[in-house]
Amino acid sequence: MSVDRQPVTASDAPAAAGPYSHAVRSGGFLFLSGQTPVDPAAGKLVDGDIGEHTRQCLRNLQTVCAEAGASLADAVRCGIYVTDIGTFGEVNAAYAEFFPENPPARSTIGVASLPLGAQVEIDAIVALGS
Repeated sequence: MSVDRQPVTASDAPAAAGPYSHAVRSGGFLFLSGQTPVDPAAGKLVDGDIGEHTRQCLRNLQTVCAEAGASLADAVRCGIYVTDIGTFGEVNAAYAEFFPENPPARSTIGVASLPLGAQVEIDAIVALGS
């Protein structure tokens, strides 16, 4: 039995830091791998506070969505991973800029460390139109 599974690679997004796809389209959804606050042009973490890092993660997710013909505004779930749960308020404020109304379901989880020394990483599941 064949599985409906279409990997997506976005040339304008930061390169994957391991053996994974930027996203996979399957069953009416787009499953986006976690994005760290890497500037795709420079290939390194952006400067700035945790709010700017959160915005860069979300911009990177928007880039992957666009490559797949989708929109981050149609996210049904996001996962946020932070190395300091004390930054929760600042992360929320930046996140709210991208989802001002009807935000997706979400988890925020404190973790010991993240790839590339990032302080935040965000993944998402986006509903695709029929």
